[in-house]
Amino acid sequence: MSHLFYKPAKSRLHRSELAVPGSNPKMFEKALKSNADYIFLDLEDAVSPNDKIDARRNVINAIKEYNWKEEGKTISIRINGLDTHYMYRDVIEIIEEVGDKIDTLLIPKVGSSSDVYMVDCMLNQIEQNKKFENRIGLECLIETALGMSNIQSIATSSSRLEALHFGVADYAASMRARTVVIGGLNPDYPGDQWHHGLSTLVMTCRSYGLRAIDGPFGDFNDKEGYLDAAKRAAAIGFEGKWAIHPSQIDLANEVFSPPKEEIDKAIFNLIENRRIEFDTNYKELHARINKIHKELTDEIEMSEKRLMCEIKTLNADLDGRIGVFEKYRWIIVEAAIVIGLSMPTILELAEILQ
Repeated sequence: MSHLFYKPAKSRLHRSELAVPGSNPKMFEKALKSNADYIFLDLEDAVSPNDKIDARRNVINAIKEYNWKEEGKTISIRINGLDTHYMYRDVIEIIEEVGDKIDTLLIPKVGSSSDVYMVDCMLNQIEQNKKFENRIGLECLIETALGMSNIQSIATSSSRLEALHFGVADYAASMRARTVVIGGLNPDYPGDQWHHGLSTLVMTCRSYGLRAIDGPFGDFNDKEGYLDAAKRAAAIGFEGKWAIHPSQIDLANEVFSPPKEEIDKAIFNLIENRRIEFDTNYKELHARINKIHKELTDEIEMSEKRLMCEIKTLNADLDGRIGVFEKYRWIIVEAAIVIGLSMPTILELAEILQ
């Protein structure tokens, strides 16, 4: 085991992540009541340029209006790309107004660590100014060739970073790959054409303590296609997948929930570890009790010895005093006779001296 260790990011249940367009407020309450573990309100790809400003306001209002945490949801916002003029206003307006109520920001099309640094700096300044108690996390979408080539430096770019997401649609475009369906397989490729990207991303996440999340599967009418993609991701270590339609939420939860055998094994190991810990603590406690008992026993024995010595000394002293008294008792009686005390008085004196 290497001496180098990266502390795991904050633990969150992240089996399913529902994408909700910020331009469609009607979907917010449905998302809130859904079975999704994670919700990201989208200001980027799902929103047309003409709707960007309104979508931002819709998202702010939704964060204020609904209690996402009460429904057990982790709430994230996908901001616009750093190459747009929408991004800085997304961060400033959303974080200043509702930053204390959101969990993470999702940064799209991250190409280098400096992209993350920029958003991190903005968050630092706003959090200090607003005196927020919570620290907002960051998540990065790896969806370009540049991002994949710089993935290790991105993974270590900020202590806020919690997860990396594989954005297969834009990644395919960046790689000029020939795709049939977003996240699906091309029958002309002998195997999984996304395996290298997925494997690289999950390896990086496991190396640096981040969550690995698979991105979208485009055809929400193809249940089997979604399940196949999710199972491939789960098989190599991903812990969750996007749902771009509510029908995909339960599929993701099913695939990325640990099997019953794994849960049983984990419970057994937990109980066994607790038993071993208890046995160890019991042995240590028993040893301490024995030590204290011995110390007390030794102390009692020493006290008994000291007490016996004192008793013997007192007895010897008392015996000496009694011996003296015995010696002089009859002399006193004889003296009483000589001085002419009456016989009743002499007998009374003799009885007292007995």
